[in-house]
Amino acid sequence: MLNPLSEEEMGQLFSRACARALQGLSFDEAARDRLIGHADGDARRLINLLEQTQTAAATVRRANIDGAFIEDTLSQSLRRFDKGGEAFYDQISALHKSVRGSNPDAALYWFCRMLDGGADPRYLARRIVRMSWEDIGLADPRAAQVAAIAAEAYERLGSPEGELALAEAVIYMAVAAKSNAAYLAYNAARAFVARDGSRPVPLHLRNAPTKLMRELDYGKNYRYAHHEAEAYAAGENYFPEEMPAVEWYRPVDRGLEIRIREKLAHLRELDREARGKAHEKP
Repeated sequence: MLNPLSEEEMGQLFSRACARALQGLSFDEAARDRLIGHADGDARRLINLLEQTQTAAATVRRANIDGAFIEDTLSQSLRRFDKGGEAFYDQISALHKSVRGSNPDAALYWFCRMLDGGADPRYLARRIVRMSWEDIGLADPRAAQVAAIAAEAYERLGSPEGELALAEAVIYMAVAAKSNAAYLAYNAARAFVARDGSRPVPLHLRNAPTKLMRELDYGKNYRYAHHEAEAYAAGENYFPEEMPAVEWYRPVDRGLEIRIREKLAHLRELDREARGKAHEKP
């Protein structure tokens, strides 16, 4: 477990955060002391409190923050946030894991706990959108639409009406088919590119807008997929030459990815057949 920061360290963090991200606000000593006190040695909590203060100040168009403003606007909410001892990031972790675990009731519980504790619904909306891409992915692409629409509905309706849209999105995320295949594939591809060299684009895939480029064989022998059977150029290579074979995206046996997996298996079989015929030619 991490040790809490000292009051001096929290003060330094407060000053850096104000200088870098809160230039439009000024805090008196009482406001500073109350925010640091509420954070209780937790750096992440202090940053979250400053973000909430910034949002509250913007709502009432206030630039000078004193101790009374902190107490009147945030104190009740902030005290309630940790009733029972759970910290902000523990609760968002519980919400995310309940959605990932396909438990709509637990997901609703943590969602309502965070709202009850004063969490910014916009923050929750961003996390719901993240869940739709990270944990549901292409098993149910509608999840991303539901999350985005719910976030937009909150912006239009505000609280408390807009929170229903977010709650329904939480339920949808929890009951949707789950896949992190695209998430894992993206991370694997990024890691490969980060450590690999800059491989040249094969000539047949290069753009050839000029006569000189065409004379240099840019785009030569490129096969236009729409002119091929099943709109698929079987056996074609789209990677740089001599790049090792990769298979980053591996669809799971859930939701729409069942169909995606079947299609990819069929296309790979067409590739094997086309390459086999190419080797048979004299």
